[in-house]
Amino acid sequence: MKITILAVGKVKEKFYREAIEEFGKRLSRYCRLEFVEVADEQTPDCASAAKERQIKEKEGQRILKHVREGDWVCALAIEGNMLDSIALSKKIDSLGIGGASHLVFVIGGSLGLSAKVLERADFLLSFSKMTFPHQLMRVILLEQIYRSYRILKGEPYHK
Repeated sequence: MKITILAVGKVKEKFYREAIEEFGKRLSRYCRLEFVEVADEQTPDCASAAKERQIKEKEGQRILKHVREGDWVCALAIEGNMLDSIALSKKIDSLGIGGASHLVFVIGGSLGLSAKVLERADFLLSFSKMTFPHQLMRVILLEQIYRSYRILKGEPYHK
């Protein structure tokens, strides 16, 4: 199975990049992992709701250029479904059994995702009602995908 992490913005901090690389190495035993970054838009302080919507739409267009028709898309969204680690592992497993060969996990920028990206998504996933920096969210997501594969294989890691 191929998994793509499609995210807005670059990872700037070295410690985040190192964590992402580590989980990338660990996941290479279980899937083909790809990272795609799209440019983020500058958000002015005190931006109007219309300006914020415009920014999300521009970022959303960039995201959707990387999504293909047969991709199964999971958008990370605060209003999404909250799953525990076992439920996420079962979701990934059932997608593979059902014939999904390419899973795309989408992480938005500081303002979240555009309505068009949310509409295209096959599933909305929330890790919390809290907001996390998109760079940290990549690490959290990769750790949970790795944990999912360990659970599915019956390997020690899940606690």
